[in-house]
Amino acid sequence: MSKSTAAATAPDATVSLINPEQTLKASKALLAHIKKAAAEPKAGKQNLLANEESTVAETPIWLTLTTKLHLHDSNRLQPSKIVLPHPLNTDEESTICLIVADPQRAYKNMVASDEFPKELRTRITRVIDITHLKAKFKTYEAQRKLFGDHDIFLADDRIVNRLPNALGKTFFKSTVKRPIPVIFMAQRAKVDGKKVPQPKAKKTKRDPTENVNARPLTEIVSEIRKAIGAALVHLSPSTNTCVKCGYASWTAEQLADNINKVAKDLVERFVPQKWNNVRNLYIKGPETAALPIFQTDELWLDDSKVVADGKEVAGVVPGKQKKESGEQANIGKKRKTLDAEPEAAVSEATPAKASKEDRPKKKAKKAAVPVSNDENLDKEIAERKAKLKKQKAAAKKAADV
Repeated sequence: MSKSTAAATAPDATVSLINPEQTLKASKALLAHIKKAAAEPKAGKQNLLANEESTVAETPIWLTLTTKLHLHDSNRLQPSKIVLPHPLNTDEESTICLIVADPQRAYKNMVASDEFPKELRTRITRVIDITHLKAKFKTYEAQRKLFGDHDIFLADDRIVNRLPNALGKTFFKSTVKRPIPVIFMAQRAKVDGKKVPQPKAKKTKRDPTENVNARPLTEIVSEIRKAIGAALVHLSPSTNTCVKCGYASWTAEQLADNINKVAKDLVERFVPQKWNNVRNLYIKGPETAALPIFQTDELWLDDSKVVADGKEVAGVVPGKQKKESGEQANIGKKRKTLDAEPEAAVSEATPAKASKEDRPKKKAKKAAVPVSNDENLDKEIAERKAKLKKQKAAAKKAADV
């Protein structure tokens, strides 16, 4: 199993620390287990229409990355793409919906032209711009119908940030069919290393497609193919990230190639501090155990990352030092920064108590309340009771007269 022995010496290394032999070995074992599990009869209700081959072909293989620090992506609604040596979506029966910038007629003409590849044109069943999308799919029922009519959704990166408001939770409550961003806008020319501002497109009533800011047809086709076959990365603020790399019907060599490519790009592009921040890498199926292909020797990045608000003493686990000394761990409170040795830090943080002579004189407090005398109190109570009794007797005598 691969270890992170080189991680400490080469924190900025761009090479992958994964052993290809370990990846191939794990891929063979995982595929053999999935095929064996598919052949065994399962208890309970069974799908009579499904067979062993279709079950294995539809079983995805995932690469799981666990990091030492939380990952964060500000554009979580936009999946990132990793180009694979073996594309994922090669099914010719899967349908594609293109969501483009205005006007949609220009892109419809591109798809319908003879220069557009026929095998790709048959899969694109709808081309719609953002204006018509908002007008036609306002209701929840219309959005659900659009969600079910197509398998893959591609969106121009110029309008992809506006889709959550236009499509709602039907598309964005899960990552199954979130629109994949593609670049259809024409590249800007550069003069002296600076991009030249793009002239505004002029639309006329006769020809709305005139001067459309779009790339050439060949580049658009390349962008569509790249997005369809790429692995999609959905980052969330956590230490665990899963990326689909292939299917159980593939060969072990194809699956290993994709896993190595995804692992390398995932760490280099999306993980801060790269391999020093990687804890584990696994491959697994939907219902299988995770097979490790990489494990680090260091649980933490460094001592300063254990607690975000301060620093911990080198070699001391948070809370462990106090437990050994019999004191209760400081849970739920911010720990003070300890830059020196533990004894020196404690002595600096808690200085020795000053003697009575060195202490500053405090202001005189209020006179203390004298201690009560029980005998005097009882005598006073008895006198008050006698006086009250005489008053009652006098009042009763006056009332009788």
